Amino acid sequence: MAEDFPDYLDVDYSAGEGESPEDYPTLEDKVEKAIEVTRRGLEEYRNPAIMWTGGKDSTLVLYFVKEVAEQFDLEMPPAVFIDHYQHFDELHDFVEHWAEAWDLDVVYARNEDVGQYVDANGLTPGDDIPIGDLNEQNQHHVRNLLEYDEETFPFLLDTYVGNHLLKTVALNNALEAHDVDGILSGIRWDEQEARADETFFSPRHDPDVYPPHDRIQPILQFDERAVWDAFWNYVVPETVEGYPAGHVPQSYDDLPNDLTHEDIPVSPKYFAGFRSLGSEVSTDKSAEEPAWLQDLEGTTERAGRAQDKEDLMERLRDLGYM
Repeated sequence: MAEDFPDYLDVDYSAGEGESPEDYPTLEDKVEKAIEVTRRGLEEYRNPAIMWTGGKDSTLVLYFVKEVAEQFDLEMPPAVFIDHYQHFDELHDFVEHWAEAWDLDVVYARNEDVGQYVDANGLTPGDDIPIGDLNEQNQHHVRNLLEYDEETFPFLLDTYVGNHLLKTVALNNALEAHDVDGILSGIRWDEQEARADETFFSPRHDPDVYPPHDRIQPILQFDERAVWDAFWNYVVPETVEGYPAGHVPQSYDDLPNDLTHEDIPVSPKYFAGFRSLGSEVSTDKSAEEPAWLQDLEGTTERAGRAQDKEDLMERLRDLGYM
């Protein structure tokens, strides 16, 4: 990281304080703000990157970055994909397909130490990993930062130790290796209480916890409904030739003009009833109909995921979790 970070930046870290999605009442308001934040991020940061999970929120951010980079003749930053070893196979296929279709430079962030131990010992999700067999960095995080005193932890993404090592440590190592000073991410205010106070430019400057950087968050002002509205009115019709703007698929097979799922930058898992794509081990579909047709306002977005503890999310956020 440059020695003068963040002095070379001209961003308002308080932008968005006290706001909520209701402060951006129309989809056009939300899109306009997303473009503003995205452009500022691409112009201000020397080495920005995009956090891309293959899910709806990060793919929406990726769309805004692509559009802004093209419109204002700015460099397209790389995308960082955290491979936590427990993704749906369909998600890997989706990321690989669209990375090639959109000519993206994808950085795969992995905790290689944990992955190598799992492979060498033939472990499957839920098996225990001895902390003493991990490298010095991982032991430091477990013992000193997480203050975890058990001898083993389960190889599961949706646990305190597993989430931190498989996602946060992997991400922070990638940010350091690629000298990233600002990462664009798909965090929303309405998603969880732990994220309700986020700002559009969120500082992460403590070198004892993570590589100093900022989080650039263009879609804080979106709610789940608005994300899907943006897909069917902007993302899909503007990136898929022959897709009629405003057409909302009513089922898995309801795609117009002989288009297939490979043509649509929306994971087939959402068509199949999933609203969240966290892990093949601990995420279930929340209903049979596509995600955008479900009761988004009356049910919990992460109802299909095992991990939804606010105190846990707050602690992980402090350690660098998205």
